[in-house]
Amino acid sequence: MRYQIDIYGVLVPALLLWIIVAFALSAVLRRLMQRFELYRLVWHRALFDFAIFVCLLGGVVYLSEFLP
Repeated sequence: MRYQIDIYGVLVPALLLWIIVAFALSAVLRRLMQRFELYRLVWHRALFDFAIFVCLLGGVVYLSEFLP
């Protein structure tokens, strides 16, 4: 994993980009769960959303190893 990414001359920490990607994925997943009413199966919605975000972030960081 690269620790810094150069975007038009600005060095941005790679983790910041992965957090943005994971947040976008979790937003889509939250919307799908609301639409299909899956939150009624969850005891604590905020804790569940945070756990999903952390899992997605871990997956995105893991998959970033395979990027060129």
